[in-house]
Amino acid sequence: GMNNQAHGPHYYNQGFQHEEGRPPPYSPYHGMYPAPSQGPPSYADSQVPHQTINTHHDSPGVPQNTGQKKGMKKSHCKHIVSAFVCVLVVLAVIAILLWYFLYYQCLQGKLCGNGGVCLSASQWCDGVEDCPQGDDEANCLHCYGTNLILQSYSSDSQTWKPVCAEGWNDNYGKAACEQMGYKGSQYMSFTQVSAGSLASKGYMKLKPGHKPGALIQSQLIHSLMAHCFIPSSDCGVSDAAPSTRIVGGTMAARGAWPWQVSLQINGHHLCGGSIISAYWIVSAAHCFEEFSNPEIWIVYSGHVSLQAMSNRGTTVRKIISHEKYDAATSDNDIALLKLNTPLTFSREVRPVCLPNVGVNLSPERLAWITGWGAQHSHGPTTDRLMQAQVTIYSRDNCNRQEVLNGEVTKTMICAGKLQGGVDACQGDSGGPLVTKEGGLWWLVGDTSWGYGCALRNKPGVYGNVTYFIDWIYEQMKNFLYLSPQKE
Repeated sequence: GMNNQAHGPHYYNQGFQHEEGRPPPYSPYHGMYPAPSQGPPSYADSQVPHQTINTHHDSPGVPQNTGQKKGMKKSHCKHIVSAFVCVLVVLAVIAILLWYFLYYQCLQGKLCGNGGVCLSASQWCDGVEDCPQGDDEANCLHCYGTNLILQSYSSDSQTWKPVCAEGWNDNYGKAACEQMGYKGSQYMSFTQVSAGSLASKGYMKLKPGHKPGALIQSQLIHSLMAHCFIPSSDCGVSDAAPSTRIVGGTMAARGAWPWQVSLQINGHHLCGGSIISAYWIVSAAHCFEEFSNPEIWIVYSGHVSLQAMSNRGTTVRKIISHEKYDAATSDNDIALLKLNTPLTFSREVRPVCLPNVGVNLSPERLAWITGWGAQHSHGPTTDRLMQAQVTIYSRDNCNRQEVLNGEVTKTMICAGKLQGGVDACQGDSGGPLVTKEGGLWWLVGDTSWGYGCALRNKPGVYGNVTYFIDWIYEQMKNFLYLSPQKE
């Protein structure tokens, strides 16, 4: 909730209440939320080999060397040592050659993600999958800037270039969406916009005689045509978002935040989330620590009143919490929900834009938080969606000793009002922190944790969506390609 009062420090990770400091990893929840289970082991932990040290130098059953054998040992010693040295030299030469061909030579190119295979720079995004897992062709398209102009990575010039609309049709649009992780035409509609100064170094355009199918980048050639138009995407549009500055929390108008959803179990609102496509919702990993079974969650959208949404629920097919989420520190507190059936977009149900390359979302700017969370610490959730304006602070500002004292990592962003009075609270977890740029709304954060609600010098902390952007697209793509037969 967007509140103006507080009663003592606590977390709003689904109603965490704490007297001092960060929670120990296994602190109990209060009220209706059970205790969190231990978070998954971090990636770093799983890589540490267990070393066993043999304390017995004399193995039982092996006779010890005795005096009379010494002479015999000496006579073989020189041969053994010289053979050993030869083997070492040969191994060293092999190692140096391997290093030279695999790594030093690869300074000119790139190694595949799983190592071992070295490709020249011109093999990346050339439309031919050379890496065993295809990672050389995995991230070759993206949307750029506030116009969301489609760009392709050019293997020839090793730069990103806008894709020209000449010869473009819905089949290419569908293929481009899928390559970026969106299902078919569910998400993007392609319209022609001028590329402006982006096109100063030329375009990528479809080859003559091209045929749909295969990877988009394999069908593109560099072009210097001056008058091309560029496909773009449709997100971040709100007809009713407030345009005036508002202090403290106020009720949201219908259709103001069409990407906001309520995540519920058994009719109880537990967390918020943001629509990023017809099939995908962004939320916080801590919401699913205890309740990780997708079948018990229902996603509600399309209204500012929880009661009015009760017949608009969508079931969840899969919950993907970040594999490096750390319950003790709240690091990597982000999750994705894949829906069983796509949402139908309307004036009141629309995706928010994901922060892409070329959009300036720098700190110390105004943003908005929304949710059905409590109006004050220990308070109940509200039926009506609340909104509040906050300031996004720089990490240095957040980490000052008197503010959050170094607890805000690169996977987090902090926002609120340092003077207090405006903040998210329990029940807002997972919901959006958004800012407007270039006429569109961008998802900057997902509500994660905080001390108390709206306390002085204790801004709220959010998952840093910009930091997770590659992770989000990777999960969406993996799901699309891993299970097409079930779609």
